[in-house]
Order: sequence, then structure tokens, then C-alpha cells
Amino acid sequence: MLRAKLSVVPALVIATLASALLAGCAAGRDDRSENWSVNKLYSEARDESANGSYDKAIPLFEKLEGRAAGTPMAQQAQLEKAYAQYKGNEQAAALATIDRFLKLHPASPAVDYALYLKGIVNFNDNLGFLSFIVQQDLAERDQKAAKESFEAFKELVTRFPESRYTPDARARMTYIVNSLAQYEVHVARYYYTRGAYVAAANRAQNALTDYKDVPALEEALFILMNSYDKLGMAQLRDDARRVMQKTYPSSEYLTKGSKSTQDSWWKFW
Repeated sequence: MLRAKLSVVPALVIATLASALLAGCAAGRDDRSENWSVNKLYSEARDESANGSYDKAIPLFEKLEGRAAGTPMAQQAQLEKAYAQYKGNEQAAALATIDRFLKLHPASPAVDYALYLKGIVNFNDNLGFLSFIVQQDLAERDQKAAKESFEAFKELVTRFPESRYTPDARARMTYIVNSLAQYEVHVARYYYTRGAYVAAANRAQNALTDYKDVPALEEALFILMNSYDKLGMAQLRDDARRVMQKTYPSSEYLTKGSKSTQDSWWKFW
């Protein structure tokens, strides 16, 4: 009986392999793009992307990359694949495709667009931190994507000041800087309202050190001043107050205070 069972196993394996091979051959025969020209392939891929069928567009762009290798068409396919990946919520894949493009084609006339797209992918990926979901500890939020977005836009603006994408990149850089500074202040406020005054002072000081001429610094100074007060550091508190009075002489924080020093952080919103 045991021998009979063992003899059946190879037969099953062979049958399974045969089925897989037949399925593969059938799939090859069903590949409607197999005999398409590169122009046809590109047209179909773009149509799928324009219709929001990114899962269909991406493999078509990949095939186009292979068939048109070494031509401008292949470069175009690579960039449009990155865009389709981004729109299809495959941010990591999109960034990998863009980085590969920049490595393989450093002299391409489309490098400015590649840098812009890299900034956009990161910009839309993790600048969602501004939503401040209450269930997540603010101190745990990672600003890596926002900073990488800024760096991509910065490289674009520096290397290609006349690019059509540069004006929008500049505007987004300003937004990112303001947002990152505001984030530091939100975290400082978060710590302050929980009585973690050393941590609050450190985050407020980070904002003041790392960012210049952004609106959030007014509150950063106020939190710094109050944190020092709570810690009994009178000299540092007074120094912070003098800086605030000189920098923001009409600040309402000095006369009315802030909810950030009274209420839970989430109530501030």
C-alpha cells in the first residue's frame, strides 16, 4: 500500500507541472500586446493611465521599456510608469522607478520632471502628518518623507531655475518649511500640555534653531518661555520673554496666552 501511494506522488507532480506549462503557454497566446508596435504599446499604456487603470498601464509601460530600450521612448515609458505607480498608491515603487531613472539617465532632458515627480510623491505621501490624527502620538510621526520632498524640490530649483516645474516647486518648498516648523511647535505643545516641560522646551528650541521667518516661531518662543517658567529656570524664561517682546512686540501670546498651555492638545483644533 505504501508503495502505491508513493508512486502516485510523481504522477501528481508531473500533472501539476504540465498544467502550469499549458497555462503559461495559454497566457502567452492571450497577450494581446505581443505583436504591438512600440507606438501602439505606448498609446494603449497612456490610455489605460488616463482612464485611471494604473494596474493595467504599469505592465504595459514596463513592456515598452524593454522593447524600446536605449531610446527616448524607453525613458518616457519609465517616467510615465513612475507616475502611474504614484497614482496607483504605489509610492515606494514610484520612488524606486524615479531613482533608477535618475541613475541611468543623468543627462536626460526630463531630469527636471523626474525631480519634480519625486518631490510630489513624497509631498503627497507623508505630508498627511498635518491632519494630526488624535490616535497617534505626535512625537512618533516621521518627517522623513517631507524632508526628502523638500530636497527633491530644492535640487530642481537649484539645477533647473528656468524649468516649467520650478515655480510650483518653490511654492511647495515654502509650504513644507512652514509645515515642518508648525509640526515642531505642535509637538512642543503636546509635550507641554502633558507636563513634559524639558521635552517641550527642546522641541520649541528645535523650531527656533532650524527654521527662520516662519509664522510658527511666535508660538515656539511662547512655549519655550512657559516651559522654562514651569521648570523654575527664571533667567532662561526672562531671556525668552525679552526675545519675544523684541521680535513680536504685538503678540497676543504675551497678553492673552494660548490654549496650548491650558487645554489638551487635541482640543486646540
